[in-house]
Amino acid sequence: MRVGRTLVFCEVKARADDAFGGGLAAVGPTKQRRLRQLAMAWLDVHDAHGVELRFDVAAVTGTVIDVIEGAF
Repeated sequence: MRVGRTLVFCEVKARADDAFGGGLAAVGPTKQRRLRQLAMAWLDVHDAHGVELRFDVAAVTGTVIDVIEGAF
């Protein structure tokens, strides 16, 4: 049995406060699509195929850090 690899791509968004929405709000559908495209390009360059992907988001608001694993 082959143990698979999971590559994690993590988008980090930092905000001083949540006056205009927190960091999580900044990772909408357009940003998610762009991150997927970049991940595919990275996989091609590094010949890393047949691996599982996970996209996490780390949102820093002031001094609070929220990490969402498997955000999208």
